[in-house]
Amino acid sequence: MNQKQVLLNRIRVCDFVLTEAALYLDTHPDDAQALEFYHKHLAMRQQAMEEYSKQYGTLVRTQPHSTDHWDWVDNPWPWEKGE
Repeated sequence: MNQKQVLLNRIRVCDFVLTEAALYLDTHPDDAQALEFYHKHLAMRQQAMEEYSKQYGTLVRTQPHSTDHWDWVDNPWPWEKGE
């Protein structure tokens, strides 16, 4: 597995974990341990997204790589990137 695939997999795993943790927190909003778990994985996802963006281009339009140019259109679309 190459670095690009590792980063994409990490993002996918974090997305899954965050969704499940959020569902749990919906019914247990005061569970400090679950909230800490959620924030830990949120930070892991953010780090993986930033690393992916720096190396391979913007993955989602809500995370632009540049502040002075809309770079979302500069790279191949996510479904055009191929694996």
